[in-house]
Amino acid sequence: MFFLWPEYLWFLLALALLPAVYVWLLKRRARAALHYSSVGIVREAAAGRQWRRHLPPALFLLACSGLLIAAARPVARVPLPWARSSIMLAMDVSLSMRVTDVKPNRLVAAQEAAKLFLRDLPKEIEVGLVTFAGSSQVAQRATLDRASVIAGIDGFQMQMGTAVGNAIVLCLAELFPEQGIELGDMNFGSRPQGRSLDDKAKPPPRPFTPVAPGSYKSAAIILLSDGRRTTGVDTLAAAKMAADRGVRIHVVGLGTVEGDTSTMDGTAIYMRLDEPTLREVARMTGGEYHHAGTAEKLRSVYENLGSRVQVLTRETELAGVLALISALVAMTAATLSLLWFGRIA
Repeated sequence: MFFLWPEYLWFLLALALLPAVYVWLLKRRARAALHYSSVGIVREAAAGRQWRRHLPPALFLLACSGLLIAAARPVARVPLPWARSSIMLAMDVSLSMRVTDVKPNRLVAAQEAAKLFLRDLPKEIEVGLVTFAGSSQVAQRATLDRASVIAGIDGFQMQMGTAVGNAIVLCLAELFPEQGIELGDMNFGSRPQGRSLDDKAKPPPRPFTPVAPGSYKSAAIILLSDGRRTTGVDTLAAAKMAADRGVRIHVVGLGTVEGDTSTMDGTAIYMRLDEPTLREVARMTGGEYHHAGTAEKLRSVYENLGSRVQVLTRETELAGVLALISALVAMTAATLSLLWFGRIA
C-alpha cells in the first residue's frame, strides 16, 4: 500500500491530543460530581455503565483516524473483476476440426467447451470471437452480450487452410482499433481482407511504445488450434506483435500430435499439431500452453482459463471506501451517545 498524499498523515499526530482532552474532561466532570449530596450514589449509578461512557468517544477517535487516512488517498493492489476487461476467443474452423479423435468431433467439443467457459466467466468481462481457417473473420466484436457470442460459436463455417497468425493479428486489431492494425496490408499490401463485419474508416495509426510481455492486464487472447499454419501471417511474427503490446495469448492445442488421422468418411488428413510453435506463442506473450487431447480435457482447460482471467490485480484507491466506513463509525458513535446519555458530546 502507498499514499498519493502522504503529507496528510502528519495530522494523525494531532489525534494524540484527543485522548488527553478526553481525560481532562472526565476529571472536570468528576470534580463537578462532588456537589451531589452523596458521592456514593453517583459512583453506584455509573458503575454499571462505565464501559458505555468510553465507547462512543473511542469510536469517534477511530472515525477521525480513518478520515485522515482517507484524506491521504491510500492505494493498494486489490484483486477484483474489471469492467473494461476483454477476452478474444480465436477458434480454428479448418476442415481438420471434423476429426473424431475428440468426441463427438473436435469442432463440437470446442464449441461446447467455449460455451461452458462463457457461462463461468464474470458478466463484467467483454468477449469477442474470431474464427480462422484459410482466412480469418471477426464473428463477434467484444461484447457483454453472451447470447451473441454463443450464436457466433454455433454458426461456425468450416474452411480449408489454417491461418493462425491472421487470427492473432485480427484479435489485436479488435483490441487496439486506434492503432490502425490492418491484416490486409500484412497479407497483400493493400486494403483489408477477410473481415466479416462492416468495415469502418479507421483513424491513422498511432505510434506506440512496446511494453513488457504480459503487462497489458485489460485483455487476453485465447487461441485454439488443431494444426499448423498453412497460409497467412507468420505465427511467431503475429505473436511478437501481441508481446509488444503486452497481450497474453493462452494457447490450447487440440487433437493428435502424431500426424495423419482420418475424418468420418475415411479421408486422410495430415494435421500434426505444431506444438513447438504454439508453445512458443504462449511463452513469448507470457501466456500458457495446454494440450487438450480429449473433450473432457478441453473443458477443464477452458474452466481453468476462466478462473484465471476473471480476476485481475489492480492498483485501486481506497479513499472512498475508507471514508464511508469512517462516516458510519462516527454515526454509530453519535447514535449510541444519544441513546445512552441523551446527548452527542
